[in-house]
Amino acid sequence: MLRALRLGTAFGIPLFVHWSFFLLPLWVCVASLGEGLGTILFSQALLVVVFACVLAHELGHALMARYFGIVTRDVTLYPIGGVARLDSTGARPFEEVCIALAGPAVNLAIVLLLTPFIALLGIIGQVGTGLLTLNDGLAGLIVAFLSAVWLANGILLAFNLIPAFPMDGGRVLRALLEGPLGRLRATEIAANLGLVVAVLLGLGGLWSGNFSLMLVATFVGFAGQMELKALRGQETRRRAAAWPGLFVPRVMVEPAPQEHAAPTGFTGLAWDRQAGVWVRWVDGQPVEIYGRSAL
Repeated sequence: MLRALRLGTAFGIPLFVHWSFFLLPLWVCVASLGEGLGTILFSQALLVVVFACVLAHELGHALMARYFGIVTRDVTLYPIGGVARLDSTGARPFEEVCIALAGPAVNLAIVLLLTPFIALLGIIGQVGTGLLTLNDGLAGLIVAFLSAVWLANGILLAFNLIPAFPMDGGRVLRALLEGPLGRLRATEIAANLGLVVAVLLGLGGLWSGNFSLMLVATFVGFAGQMELKALRGQETRRRAAAWPGLFVPRVMVEPAPQEHAAPTGFTGLAWDRQAGVWVRWVDGQPVEIYGRSAL
């Protein structure tokens, strides 16, 4: 099954587009059927340019990461945005802040570049009033197109600076909190804020009937929690490598307090946030822990 189509490379970084991305132009086309051929063509061209800006955003992250010696495996475009797979988000909080802000900085540069043209044409007040058609003439189409690209980059800039995972602002927040709280706790805070944002976006999508907003909400909530889960696993492995004796599993002599009890019949691993350990449960009973000395 085709998962991603390779677009080429930029600065030596492989570029891909996920198969699901092609559902977006199809949806835009269907949504514009009643508006005429001009609007359909306008919408498709705008979609291409906006996602070129998204790609530039991700390359901003990648090139800043390269400055710090971090390799970018690839960049992939999805219907809800782009993802740059980095080998690391930075060895120090300062590096993570720089890498995180490099993407929004690209959108800011585009906004600043287009603003003089829009201001010169006196069309700032027309932003967001709707798409023009071919009947409005070439000049009108250029005005509408630049306005739409300007607005899209402004939205990308504002959205990505929200201080919650997995947005870039959440990574900045995590980096700022890492010093006093540690990386894991800082990530938990940013990821939980991401859940709040996801719920608000989802409610907004339900209230307005905006399916795409609900899709974004799902991605925000899922991606933030998946990254938190991955970091917890990394932290456990890191501690195990540094202090092997502390991670020898042992049978728990006493059952866990009631407030940490797992659901009835649960079998598997669960993270005990208060104790900072992984607990293995069998049929609702804790049997082993990982992360605390057996002494």
